[in-house]
Amino acid sequence: MLDNIIKGKAWVFGNDIDTDVIIPGKYLRTTDMQVFADHAMEGIDPDFSKKVQKGDIIVAGENFGCGSSREQAPLALKHAGVSCVVAKYFARIFFRNAINVGLPLIEVDVECQEGDEIEVGLLEGTVKVNGKTLKGNKLPDFLLEMLTNGGLVAQRKETKNSQ
Repeated sequence: MLDNIIKGKAWVFGNDIDTDVIIPGKYLRTTDMQVFADHAMEGIDPDFSKKVQKGDIIVAGENFGCGSSREQAPLALKHAGVSCVVAKYFARIFFRNAINVGLPLIEVDVECQEGDEIEVGLLEGTVKVNGKTLKGNKLPDFLLEMLTNGGLVAQRKETKNSQ
């Protein structure tokens, strides 16, 4: 079950973070989620997977997740413990892949420092950091429902089982 309020420590990245740095191509031949987790963000911060804690939040600038359409990118972040990604805007294919695998995200321009505590209100589309509340793009209800169900595949299984 997805929490409406997500709180965690911020990991700050810039603009145009592409899927090649989120999970480098040499790790794509596996289906082992631990391999993805162990190498998340390796292309930009080789020690990220050793430092990130369950529940932490990535904060980025423009065009997060650009590049290839690899679904492994949001999977790597999710399995590394990232609870949400906040960015000014996302590459559209990354945005949809994140929703599909159950990784929450929100589009809002946030300025903070690495390590700041950040709070995301998914239902309201808000981000609180450093005493400020910022209003972002609230996800449509059908996408929130999909995230609540754990992503597209989990939702389809749930729908099939309830019929």
